[in-house]
Amino acid sequence: EFRSRLLYRIRRAGAFNAAIAAVLAVIYPGERTLHLACSEIGPGLFIQHGFATIVAASRVGANCWINQQVTIGFINPEDRPVVGDGVFVYAGAKVLGAVHLGDGSVVGSNAVVLEDVPPGFTAVGVPARLLPPKADR
Repeated sequence: EFRSRLLYRIRRAGAFNAAIAAVLAVIYPGERTLHLACSEIGPGLFIQHGFATIVAASRVGANCWINQQVTIGFINPEDRPVVGDGVFVYAGAKVLGAVHLGDGSVVGSNAVVLEDVPPGFTAVGVPARLLPPKADR
């Protein structure tokens, strides 16, 4: 959701900008149920329907796609997930703990990911099981 990402980026740019972000949040509020708490967000992040979405990863790579009602979170603040470049996370998915989603990986709808997903693999189910890249199936 553009407004939420804009406010996130302004807040991270320094104290003066945080004050500007606070004013903008009143004038131009973002989605109230979209929470971005990341140390780093790469360019090209696309959040489709940010309703009820929490992204608390240590890093979200470039050109990622995150759908609605997704939780990318942690058990301990030091053990945040890492999302690689070009990752797709579909509706309702949960990525929890010190998990690494490799570049180009996919997390299917409503999957619960508790272990690393290698690059190009797809995680589906509860708990998530891994499917190899389409070329290897």
